[in-house]
Amino acid sequence: MISQVLTIAGSDSGGGAGIQADLKTFQMRGAFGTSVLTAVTAQNTLGVHGIHVLPLEMISAQIDAIGADFDIRAYKIGMLGTAEVIECVANSIQKYDFGALVLDPVMVAKGGAPLLQESALNALKRELLPRAKVVTPNLPETEMLTGVAVQSDTDAERAARILQDLGAETVVIKGGHLGNSASAMCRDWVFARDENLVLESPRFDTRHTHGTGCTFSACIAAELAKGTDALSAIQLAKQGISRAISNPINIGHGHGAVNHWALRDDFQAA
Repeated sequence: MISQVLTIAGSDSGGGAGIQADLKTFQMRGAFGTSVLTAVTAQNTLGVHGIHVLPLEMISAQIDAIGADFDIRAYKIGMLGTAEVIECVANSIQKYDFGALVLDPVMVAKGGAPLLQESALNALKRELLPRAKVVTPNLPETEMLTGVAVQSDTDAERAARILQDLGAETVVIKGGHLGNSASAMCRDWVFARDENLVLESPRFDTRHTHGTGCTFSACIAAELAKGTDALSAIQLAKQGISRAISNPINIGHGHGAVNHWALRDDFQAA
């Protein structure tokens, strides 16, 4: 049977992030993707121009529809926006066994627009972090969640232990914001309960990085749904997102989407 995976997140009308990026990623990684929309955004490569949060009853109805019919083996949660949506999702998912949760705590869009209300932080930490098999914050999100400004390996470990104390099993702190465009490498820190990893990749000179975080977390979820262990899934996702960034498709006039075709294991650069 084809592995089935779920994304609970917002929609990106520009196709580069959110639900659209997740479904493309699932397909490229050989998993069947299902989706629950939490919000609709008017968005393109130049920024977010409007956000409409769906009614709570519609969000819970989508989760019920998936739970009643599909054999979900892993799922990811992205943009939720408000404390009310977080609580709605948390209450709805507890009725079903959707397998391992990958939590991507989406808080700020690539262009700087806020995507998670400040009042929702406590709800996210209380309702969703304890359920997460893998949580994947970037540096600004890590600081918002833990109060730790990560500038070193020691800072990263301190922040990760705070997130694990809140219940997350494996923490991936994405270090792409550290340094500047002149930095030669990007560093991510992975903290499991019994093993730590540092994943490094070259920093590529491109503005086409929209959807990086969504795609990375969706790749992890797809691999978990296929039965891959968490650390291997993270490493595969790191390799895939590096290919997706380093082989840009150059769409849009702003921060264009990463290349989801590059997530295939048999991808060959043109």
